[in-house]
Amino acid sequence: MPPLARLPLNDGHSLPALGFGLWQVPAPDTARVVDQALGLGYRLIDGAAIYGNEEGLGEGLRRSGLPRDDVFVTTKCWNTDQGHDAALRAFDASLARSGLDRVDLYLIHWPCPQRDLFVETWRALIRLRDEGRATSIGVSNFHAPHLERLVDETGVIPAVNQIELHPRLQQAALRETNRRLGIVTQSWSPLGQGRSFDDPVIRAIAARLGRSPAQVILRWHLQIGCSVIPRSTRRDGLAENLALSDFALTAGDLAAIATLDAGGRTGPDPDRFA
Repeated sequence: MPPLARLPLNDGHSLPALGFGLWQVPAPDTARVVDQALGLGYRLIDGAAIYGNEEGLGEGLRRSGLPRDDVFVTTKCWNTDQGHDAALRAFDASLARSGLDRVDLYLIHWPCPQRDLFVETWRALIRLRDEGRATSIGVSNFHAPHLERLVDETGVIPAVNQIELHPRLQQAALRETNRRLGIVTQSWSPLGQGRSFDDPVIRAIAARLGRSPAQVILRWHLQIGCSVIPRSTRRDGLAENLALSDFALTAGDLAAIATLDAGGRTGPDPDRFA
């Protein structure tokens, strides 16, 4: 799959298969990084209120000079803003910080099941979608029971479920749930903090193809049908992550990478994180 291909969403819209994430991008650097990435050819920016850099996201988009409709912008509702009215206020605050009049995708960042507010929050996102202020709506870090409860209680299926996914945490069962429900799986921490770069399987594939371990892993995400949002603050890193269209992994490569799954999270457990 070419990295700039688009994946269809269950609401009739689509999103780029490859984008870049703003998690841990320092606020003073964000506008530069966004402008640089868009200049290189990225068309998906993944932000969040908790990242503290939505101002730079909007500023970078304006600096790029690209038409607003050419760039897919995601942001997210943080845990402490869950609840119907609180989520609406949080969305307004995100738009104010970014200087945008809408986003292409708004996500509930974590289910926080202990709070028991994610269904109420989801109803707020449905309202934002119906008003046209969020073109598509989805979730992040939701497990199958969380997804099923949303659908059972509201009848509205998320367009996207953004989850931690990398060779050491492949989440095959959750990806299958997403597929069954018609939800696009989007991978965060797609390189697993580099913990698989020295794995003999990854190194052998990279050596054969003349590619970096990061490129092999990102290509793997695309070929298993995921959207993927790696982070880099360096121009060279951004360019390397985008250069995925002129090679492909074989069925043998995919089978070999499948053996690396070890259930190794780099982030919190969604069933416990609040």
